[in-house]
Amino acid sequence: MARRNPFRSEAEAFRLVLLTLAGFAAIVAAALLGGWAVGLAVAIAVVAIGVWWYLKPLEESAEQQAPTHVSAPHERRIPVIANETVAGTELREAIERAASGYEAHVLVVTPALNTKLRHWVSDEDKARALAQQRLADSLSGLAHAGIDARGQVGDPDPVQSIADALRTFGADEVIISTHPEGRSNWLERGVVDSARERFAVPITHVVVDLEREQAASA
Repeated sequence: MARRNPFRSEAEAFRLVLLTLAGFAAIVAAALLGGWAVGLAVAIAVVAIGVWWYLKPLEESAEQQAPTHVSAPHERRIPVIANETVAGTELREAIERAASGYEAHVLVVTPALNTKLRHWVSDEDKARALAQQRLADSLSGLAHAGIDARGQVGDPDPVQSIADALRTFGADEVIISTHPEGRSNWLERGVVDSARERFAVPITHVVVDLEREQAASA
């Protein structure tokens, strides 16, 4: 499940500042009125509440999210969520199968993967630049294979990237591409299962083994 990042927006940061000031004021008032022991007890309570608030997963609607766009019978909208595996042969073949026989609209979304520290302080410039380069390489490879696609850099959380794509692009099928089990952070985090629980759209999971592909082409 997604965790709170209080610095992701100005509103969240402002709210965090207000909560911090209110907590500090409560500690000072308790210490003045009841002594240092009471102040310490209030401080511990404030810290505990703050930790619980941060670690509490973001609430998600129990109702599955459906795409906003409904395709015509001859059309098919296919968001593809992939990062390091965007150039994989298995992914390209999966896109070709999903698009076969339709007027296909393909959107490749590459989440801007980031370190926890940079994500915490909302420093995502480097992550987005690297994701943009991978995305450009992917679109070039798809165009070479005859697949017309456009792309965008998505939210660092791949599940949120899917939610954004469903809202702005729509979907008849979502393709999620990961590394094999044991080498995939997304699989360890349960991204595919979370997506299937959250979204009312078929989810196709494609495993891309880049090491095997590179060995085969050597």
